[in-house]
Amino acid sequence: MDEQNIIKALAALSHVSRLRVFRTLVVTGPEGLTPGQLCEKLDIPAATMSFHLKELSNAGLVQPIRDGRNLIYSAQFDHMNGVIAYLTENCCEGRNCATNTHPAHNEAHHE
Repeated sequence: MDEQNIIKALAALSHVSRLRVFRTLVVTGPEGLTPGQLCEKLDIPAATMSFHLKELSNAGLVQPIRDGRNLIYSAQFDHMNGVIAYLTENCCEGRNCATNTHPAHNEAHHE
């Protein structure tokens, strides 16, 4: 995944409402939700929801699928996993980087 796609995804998630929409769609799974269902769940006005869904869609994080007269939005898990993989690639140069292995952290719990 290239840096421009990463920047778009992170920028789209940098707004509290968009982050909440995306997390709701992740929890919902591949079956997704309509914009109306998202509005109800998150108490976001329809016009605002439309804007947020467009931003998330442009960033590749969600995808609308037409189901009759409805649009169903679902999280794009492959794209999300690509962003996470990019951010954690070569993490700690291959060493275990779990927070409980930090020496200062361990010493604080032994005192």
